Amino acid sequence: MLATMSSQRSFIASMSLNGMWPSLDSATKAALANLLAGANPNEIPQAVLTAAQEKDSALLAGIAAYRRHPWVREMPDPPEIWREGDSCIRDFGGGGTALLFVPSLVNRATILDLAPGRSMMRFFAQSGRRTLLLDWGWPGPVERGFGLAQYIARLDRAIAAQPAPVILIGYCMGGLLALAAAHQAPARIAGLGVLATPWDFHAGAPGRAAAIAQLLPLLEPVMELTGTLPIDGLQTLFTLLDPFGVGDKYRRFATLDQASARAAGFVAVEDWLNDGIPLAAPVVREVLGEWYGENRPARGEWRIAGRAIEPEGLRLPSFVAIPLRDRIVPPESAEPLVVALQGATVIRPAAGHVGMVAGTGAASALWRPLLEWVQRLDKS
Repeated sequence: MLATMSSQRSFIASMSLNGMWPSLDSATKAALANLLAGANPNEIPQAVLTAAQEKDSALLAGIAAYRRHPWVREMPDPPEIWREGDSCIRDFGGGGTALLFVPSLVNRATILDLAPGRSMMRFFAQSGRRTLLLDWGWPGPVERGFGLAQYIARLDRAIAAQPAPVILIGYCMGGLLALAAAHQAPARIAGLGVLATPWDFHAGAPGRAAAIAQLLPLLEPVMELTGTLPIDGLQTLFTLLDPFGVGDKYRRFATLDQASARAAGFVAVEDWLNDGIPLAAPVVREVLGEWYGENRPARGEWRIAGRAIEPEGLRLPSFVAIPLRDRIVPPESAEPLVVALQGATVIRPAAGHVGMVAGTGAASALWRPLLEWVQRLDKS
């Protein structure tokens, strides 16, 4: 659909293409005038249509190559040490102060244990650190009524079930949940890490945040049916963050050597993205309405169980990772946490939202700097 929209829009616009469109800035007008100089106006629409059709063909080739690719995830799940409802903690082994990783409620926890050589969990366990992963699981009849407060309460109980304080590390939305849990019981937290975690939802792209919030009334009829926002609805929201990037990445994939490690890595991430889980309707309403719409965290108005979540009040050793190429969480959205978590260790790797935790360069971008911070905590 996106490819068709792009092609049709380009073709229709080409019929009246000129350098005097009032919506264009002066630099674009000058560049367009240059481009069109000497061109036959009657040939432009056909040239645009031909180019658009070639892009559509490349997109279809990329999708077909993805569907044909033989890679499948074959990572055995480590043992469970705690369970409540469909949520559990998986123990990857290791020793010392436990690292408890908290992923987002959106998509599966397996992004942190994606594939051989691309598993953040196994890297830390093999480095000798006790490594635990909270898997939120599929929202059943009970979880469909959960809001953020109920999920954070579940995280509190997971932390309380551990025999000693843990180093709590949240990824993306999981970082906000970890921040809230740290407020509830700081004595059970030995350190706090937030990775690609948004805080100011209006920073960088306030128009985009408003547009996402305005989708909420359109999603209500769907959520009324099951008590969740289904996987396809979530995929649509993610697509809206970078609408034409989806087509671009599949076109690039079509050009890769399909037997290469790079192609297998692409398939691993895409399989994870496409194997999502629904999101409980109360959480959707809070995230879209209160986070994206009202920007409550940045305004100091996000409350859990009546208590304002204020990172400034935490006195914990902290680590903040802000990937500079993040299109899901713009760096400007995460930056306020650097100031709020006073004295935090901060890294800004040249990576994307997923690449920072599971890409080919993840070890140097994030894993090793995070491990070094944990090792410094041991000595302090």
